[in-house]
Amino acid sequence: MKLHRNVIFTCCAAAALTLALTGCGQQNAQASYIGMDAAKAIALDDAGIAESAATFTDAELDDRNGTAYYDLDFTADGQSYEYDIDAVTGTVIATGQNTNDHQTSGAAGTTAVDEAKAKEIALEHAGLSQDQVTFLQCKLDRDDGRQVYDVEFYAADYTEYDYEIDATTGEILSYDYDAEGYTPSTSSGTQSITAERAKEIALAEVPGAAASDIYEFEVDQDDGRLEYEGTIYYNGTKYEFSIDGYSGAIRSWEVENH
Repeated sequence: MKLHRNVIFTCCAAAALTLALTGCGQQNAQASYIGMDAAKAIALDDAGIAESAATFTDAELDDRNGTAYYDLDFTADGQSYEYDIDAVTGTVIATGQNTNDHQTSGAAGTTAVDEAKAKEIALEHAGLSQDQVTFLQCKLDRDDGRQVYDVEFYAADYTEYDYEIDATTGEILSYDYDAEGYTPSTSSGTQSITAERAKEIALAEVPGAAASDIYEFEVDQDDGRLEYEGTIYYNGTKYEFSIDGYSGAIRSWEVENH
């Protein structure tokens, strides 16, 4: 009888120890999470919204395929936001937003430029009209907490254009074009332009810039054809280019404001 009681006691002690260790493991796992308040702060910072201006309509810890994350929904200035924040790293896994008015301005999270205006700005800068291009996309996105439009289209000569436009001010933040359908002129033969001439062609596109503003420059081969590639930094703007080594045509041009 005494032996039986000892067995029972031993089993109970083992069960209690297992439960305690399990609970401890769960507490340690929970302790590694960043916490709901931190997740909210990350979402608000990414959206550029002050805590006092936001109203959270849903906030819960969830799990997807073994990954724990905070599911957050909140509204601000008539716009709704949805965020999934990794519960351990604090990484923004997914985000979305909806608004009934793209024409409002002033408050954070709103836009003064709609899609039609963004397209108009890009086309005017490219020197093209609506009937000369085919649009690939024009979508509202977020970059470094700022709302921007990504506008992509190509022209009849298959040159592809890509613009990033501030959705509040209409400022062109970056753009590039790539002559995808460029066909080298056969009249140029094999006579190549010099590297100095290629630099002159690139600098002519950046008024005020000098040879000292070219920080990278190299000679390359594209499908066996000579090509010059380089980078210009001037007045806080970065310009990347590639120029055909025979005709002097600019094959690609990318501009990014810093």
